[in-house]
Amino acid sequence: MGALHNGHISLIKLAQQHADIIICSIFVNPTQFTDPKDLEKYPRPIEHDLAMLRDAGCNGVFMPNVEEMYPQGADEKWHIDLGNAEFLLEGAFRKGHYQGVTQIVKKLFDAVEPDVAMFGQKDFQQVLMIKNMLAHFNLPITIIVCPIIREDDGLAMSSRNIHLSPEDRKHSLVLSKSLQFVIDHFEEYTLTELESKAKALYDNVEDVALDYFTIANGNTLEPAKSKDEDNLVALVAAKVGSTRLIDNMIIR
Repeated sequence: MGALHNGHISLIKLAQQHADIIICSIFVNPTQFTDPKDLEKYPRPIEHDLAMLRDAGCNGVFMPNVEEMYPQGADEKWHIDLGNAEFLLEGAFRKGHYQGVTQIVKKLFDAVEPDVAMFGQKDFQQVLMIKNMLAHFNLPITIIVCPIIREDDGLAMSSRNIHLSPEDRKHSLVLSKSLQFVIDHFEEYTLTELESKAKALYDNVEDVALDYFTIANGNTLEPAKSKDEDNLVALVAAKVGSTRLIDNMIIR
């Protein structure tokens, strides 16, 4: 959606290992914003974004306007079965968000017809929803999940980070620290203890409101029942000052 940073550019670099022609789409999609104010304040530094893509060796940019993607008078009814995971975590806080995400990604895929598509791990639930959408339509596109790119102090790179004040920026580090706690102490405690101790790290951090912290099955996003599950991920969302941030770390 624009406001590119080095995390996005890492997707371009990784794509160059898997494809001959790299296309980047930039589109701030109105149907996935549940809060109109969030849509209004979403950053749109287009010249900066285009310069970053040019320097990274991106071959082309698809940058449609709203009228192109949602023509007036067109039948835009969209609702597909994305599984129960649609309603968990981010889906519980942002009703209808993933219907909007999958609708626009399907439109972008139809326009570009990619062989492979790169998505960042930071939006872990989004990647799962897009994979479910591909299965729904039986689309022959390979999804490659790219690792989270972090600042030197551990903060996951995000377009929203520009909204953090200097104090918020310091407080935001609790997200990555709580996730790293789970990774570092996974063998020492039960799942319940790990979640409890990770959540406790937020108790004394000013201006940080925890939305959720969970250790989940990476295929379903349901709370993990056993440490022996094959696909485990720790996910967190919190409001830091007035900015909502998400992060995750894959355990297994």
